[in-house]
Amino acid sequence: MSHPHRPRGIDPVLRARARRRALQALYAWQISGGNAQAVIAQFAHEQAHEIADLEYFEDLVRGVLAERSGLDAALAPHLDRGVEEVDAIERAVLRLAAYELLHRPDVPYRVVLNEAIEIAKRFGSEHGHTYVNGVLDRASAEWRAVEVQAGRPARH
Repeated sequence: MSHPHRPRGIDPVLRARARRRALQALYAWQISGGNAQAVIAQFAHEQAHEIADLEYFEDLVRGVLAERSGLDAALAPHLDRGVEEVDAIERAVLRLAAYELLHRPDVPYRVVLNEAIEIAKRFGSEHGHTYVNGVLDRASAEWRAVEVQAGRPARH
């Protein structure tokens, strides 16, 4: 039985793997630099072996690298420090989630937040996921206001 809110052909397990690999690629890029194609090439081979969503992985990496300055500017009002001062893993997670929230309206904001928190728990510092959650809660309330409001229970 298919999920009513998921477009056909999208496997959430493969998407989750693609996000994890994209995080690793973005983290590596933050440390060593390079262009999008080089970063993708470095990780795409491993990605293919994991049978993940290679197309989504490439979209995330290319998108974050192409939109980085806009993503950082959009994140800035929701941070308590400069973007470059945020821990490197949490910074990569926030950029990845910001890209999905701002440029992938086909992905529900709750999916983006849940995936970002899970990735931050897995790869980030002990309390990094709490920071990521707070930033993305504030950001999604602004960037996806209609969707966020629609998901909240009505007040009586």
